[in-house]
Formats: sequence, structure tokens, C-alpha cells
Amino acid sequence: MRGLVSVLFGLFLLAGAPHATAQQAADVPFPAALRGDAFRIESATLGRGFDIYVRLPLEYDPEGPAYPVIYLLDGDSLFPILAANHLFLTYEESLPEAVIVGIAYGGFDPSVNRRNIDFQSPDEGVPPEDAGAERFHTFLTDELIPVVEGRFRVDPDRRVLFGQSRAGNLVLYSAVAHPDVFRGRIASNPSLTPGMGSILDGAAPARRDDLRVVITSGERDRADLPAEAALWVDTWSGRDARDRPWDIRLIRIPGGTHAANAPDAYRAGMLWLFDGHAPGD
Repeated sequence: MRGLVSVLFGLFLLAGAPHATAQQAADVPFPAALRGDAFRIESATLGRGFDIYVRLPLEYDPEGPAYPVIYLLDGDSLFPILAANHLFLTYEESLPEAVIVGIAYGGFDPSVNRRNIDFQSPDEGVPPEDAGAERFHTFLTDELIPVVEGRFRVDPDRRVLFGQSRAGNLVLYSAVAHPDVFRGRIASNPSLTPGMGSILDGAAPARRDDLRVVITSGERDRADLPAEAALWVDTWSGRDARDRPWDIRLIRIPGGTHAANAPDAYRAGMLWLFDGHAPGD
């Protein structure tokens, strides 16, 4: 009897308590540091689509000043990390606010995520159908960038491209094959083989003289990747400035691993691109 009374008393208390209501996900806004826009784009060049996430500055005004625009490859994982962290970089590092664009596949399953093809530059032994870097870059220049610049107040003269690991190879391919498209590029722990053959020689001519490329290498990354990055930097740094359309900076990330230190790579790269110095200078 005492147990039944306890149960009834508990039900009485619940009946008198305020009830929480759950909203549908569509009714819940993104966290303030990530608020902006999201849309789907179907690429005619690639024959498949991408989820595009856009983080807007807190003071963004569609009729106001144009902002730098940062394009993040592998947006499925890097957009929520780096786009939100950019807010703190404006607070504590005085970096300019920016519109951040994450290019996402919508998943990590190989049936959806084709980064192994999209970020692969041509090289000896790589089948042409597997070397998709040029096609992916055409998607960027002919399809995505016009949409972003048509919808948001961004400055086309202050575009930046960020890529991690294999996406870092695409960043360097872009620098060599299409130097003028992005003012700044950050290749974080790039994985360059196969594909090194097409990014070590013959950069396309550039019209601009303010282009910069940053490569970051984590001290705890697997040994072959920092060696590849150093080879790329040494090869291009040793050439006449007339044959090299960009300034180059190699930045070591103390204690950095391959992927977990992407915010450190982003911070170091952005500081050098915009302020001309890197942590530790």
C-alpha cells in the first residue's frame, strides 16, 4: 500500500510540473558562431551534388561591406570546427571577419565522398578518370564561386582555399594550375603522392603579385608527409621569383598530429596570409 501511495504521489508531482516541448530540428537555429546559410548545389561538371554551409560574420549586412571569403574543403568535418573558431581569431588575433564556405559531400561513405578522385592531381601511373583535380577545380570556379559571390557580400580579391591532407594536394594543384583564383591558400599536412608530378613544375602565369601559399606540417604527422611538403617548398623556393607566382611559407605545428590540429594550421596560415606573421615569429 505504501508503494502505491508513493507512485501516486510521484504522478501527482509530474502532473503539476511544467513540461518541456521539443521543437523540430528545422525550427532550431544553428549556434550563433555558425549562423549563416546552407544549400545544395548540383554540379553539372561532376554529375553529383554537394552540401554547402556558409558561416556569416555576426555583424554581416547584405548591403554592407564585402568580406574575405574562405573556402573549406572536407566541409563535412572541418566546417563546424574552423568556421566557429574563426570568431575567436577575430577576437584574439585581430584577423578580419570572413564569410566561411564549407564544401561537404554529405557523408564519409565512399559511395558519396569522392575526395580520393576530386583531390587527385594528374601523375604518371594515375588513370585519367581517377585524376579529378581539374574537374573539381572547374566546379569551384564555374559553379560554386559564382553562386557564393552572387548571394553573399564577399570580396573576390580576398578568396582563400583551405585543404587538409589529400585536400591539401588540391590546394597546391590550384596554386600551380590556376594561381589567380585564390589570393591565399593553406595546405594543412598535405598528402602529395601520387600526384606530385603535376605540382612540382610549370606553374601557370599569374596576373596578381600578392599571392601566398602556406603549407603547415604537424611535428607528429607520419614522416613521409612533412618530407613531401618540404620537397614541394624547397623546389619552388629555389626557383626564380618570375617562375613562382606566389610567396611561400612552411610552418611547423609544434606537437601537431595529422588531422586533430587543423585549427592550429588554420590559425597559423591565416595569420601569415593576412598579417604577414605566423605564431612564433
